[in-house]
Amino acid sequence: MSGFEIGLLALGGMGLLVIGGMFVPIALILCSFLGVWAIKGSPVLAAKMLGLAANDAIASYFFGVVPLFVLMGFLVSESGIGRDAVDVANAAFRKIKGGFGVGTVAANASFAAVTGISIASAAVFTKIAVPEMRRHGYTERFAVGVVAGSSVLGMLIPPSLLLILFGLLAEQSIGDLFVAGIGPGIVLALLFGVGTVLMAVFAPGFVGAPERAATQALGSAALLAKGLPITGLIVLVLGGIYAGFFTPVEAGAIGAIGALMLGLFKRRLPVAALWRELIDTGHVTASVCFLIIAAQMYSRMLAFSGVPLSFGQMAASAELGILGLIAVYVLVVIALGMILDSASIMLILVPLMLPIVAPMGVDLVWFGIVTVIAVEIGLLTPPFGVSVYVIKSTLDDDSVSLTDIFVGAAPFALMMLLCLILVILFPPIATGLL
Repeated sequence: MSGFEIGLLALGGMGLLVIGGMFVPIALILCSFLGVWAIKGSPVLAAKMLGLAANDAIASYFFGVVPLFVLMGFLVSESGIGRDAVDVANAAFRKIKGGFGVGTVAANASFAAVTGISIASAAVFTKIAVPEMRRHGYTERFAVGVVAGSSVLGMLIPPSLLLILFGLLAEQSIGDLFVAGIGPGIVLALLFGVGTVLMAVFAPGFVGAPERAATQALGSAALLAKGLPITGLIVLVLGGIYAGFFTPVEAGAIGAIGALMLGLFKRRLPVAALWRELIDTGHVTASVCFLIIAAQMYSRMLAFSGVPLSFGQMAASAELGILGLIAVYVLVVIALGMILDSASIMLILVPLMLPIVAPMGVDLVWFGIVTVIAVEIGLLTPPFGVSVYVIKSTLDDDSVSLTDIFVGAAPFALMMLLCLILVILFPPIATGLL
């Protein structure tokens, strides 16, 4: 049996194990180990490769960016900065039709710039924004839909855990990926804001009948007190990276310290909460470590099998072109998003696609942005839709069903698809700042 055939069997076996419910990294490691054993005929070599993959995957200095940004995100969430962002944004957009929805999008965008985790945004804004929107006359479906849709900004607007993961998998500059995420993040936030206003104007039955200017104006002192901390943290972290003062790892450390100081200053970070956030950071970091180790082993098995090379030759002979290949890839990513979580999709597809697209001259930073946007659409699509399930569990309200949340999020998934098409057709949206 050839290496190509063994590689295909390993991919098929992995798919069956994942569909059967096995944790994706375990399925990857198991099938990769068996695949290398079958190709090389030596279990000892396969075991040594697993050890090297584990060491090489997380020994890099740049992996330190993961726990630091995760810790910063958790500290920001615990410090109540999300509620402050909602208050400021809603005061700014209170006179616009559908203004509370636009304010929620704006608050989520600013919150995303200091957290980088969609699930954290979904949980925080479900608690803060949904009850207030319902109280002001918005429908339940629209309220949860706005939160579900805008929460995905956390994985696109830097710092983003998915962009960090892609950078580690593809060996690309995390700083460049952060810069490339700015343009698409702004475009997506604008689409969400404009789409919210259009829905409020042309689909009032879906949005509801909110009171105009229901949110009170904030005085200058209140605006500064609520808006300055998050603005300062964004400028400190992202400004430091873009100005060249910090590496992404150093910026993560500075951001975590800044978030800690804000929490202590606001007296919203008791010792018990700080300990809980440290434990949660350890859990997330360990999970990401496991993902990357599995991806390294998987990549090496694929290289031995020759599957990516054969697929690349097939793509070249099919004369799909770069746009055709990316279109097929995006469709596969979105389809997988209906059954898998974001990290697992990247774990499976990125190592498979990189050897195919790199020889074609594709900008891997742009490819990373396309991948993240496509993956994020899966957070809003049934039946899996991680953000939807997070909102459901956080809301803990039987009157709001999963169907309601999926229906409410559907317009925002379409806006994300439009953003993805724009980034594919006009790459400078992502690469123009590089």
